[in-house]
Amino acid sequence: MTETLERTSSAPAPEPIEQNYLSITRTATYGFLSAIPLILLYEVLIISANEGRGSQVRISSEIWLKQWLQFIDGPASLIMAGILLIIGLLIMLAERRKKIPIRPSYFIGIIVESGFYAVVVALLVSQLVWSLFSAMAPIIAGAGLQLENESIWMRLALSIGAGIYEELLFRVILVGGMYLVLKAILGFRTAAYILAAVVGALLFSAIHYIGPLGDEFTSESFLFRFFFGLALNVIYLFRGFGVAAWTHALYDVMIVTNMLG
Repeated sequence: MTETLERTSSAPAPEPIEQNYLSITRTATYGFLSAIPLILLYEVLIISANEGRGSQVRISSEIWLKQWLQFIDGPASLIMAGILLIIGLLIMLAERRKKIPIRPSYFIGIIVESGFYAVVVALLVSQLVWSLFSAMAPIIAGAGLQLENESIWMRLALSIGAGIYEELLFRVILVGGMYLVLKAILGFRTAAYILAAVVGALLFSAIHYIGPLGDEFTSESFLFRFFFGLALNVIYLFRGFGVAAWTHALYDVMIVTNMLG
């Protein structure tokens, strides 16, 4: 008698995603890869703009994130870059089974799409605040700093830095973390995300008035940032981290270059 042994693989079958722009660019892989140019551009501009200054200026959310690295010896910026690189590589490895193609044209699409969202969201939120206060609300830079006396390079650097680090802190860590905790407590995904999104938007708005370089508080500006934060939460939920970060960065760049003013 002959026995035939059949070898079966215990590994799960690959889970390829839909091969279209919206599905592919929403992945964490594209979120990581599309954020790299923002991080590099921010570092080049901020180092150049800080040259010769007695005290170094950096985006607040970046400084808060780096405070957790004080227990590690070495330059915080290099350590942060190394951590982000490792996390990004782990994300790409984890998503290998989805068979995500790397298409340069899709990264151009992310920038164009984000620029469109930046303009549309700014106009819609301004109109909403105007309808509530019966007076045109100013469109405010998301960097949240009084930058009138700073060079254009410093303003551009902080605008780009706000896009990457505020989205990382508020969208990925804060809103994403609160969502996971609330979902475990409440048991309802929709309720958990709505609550996390609202609290995250409130904190996102409030943070722009903290510290010596924070903006002067007004009800109009607070509500504008609150609704803008909610809009970024929606973009992050449906389009991923990369589009949210680029939308925020491009919006701030449009503000400091007076393209929306």
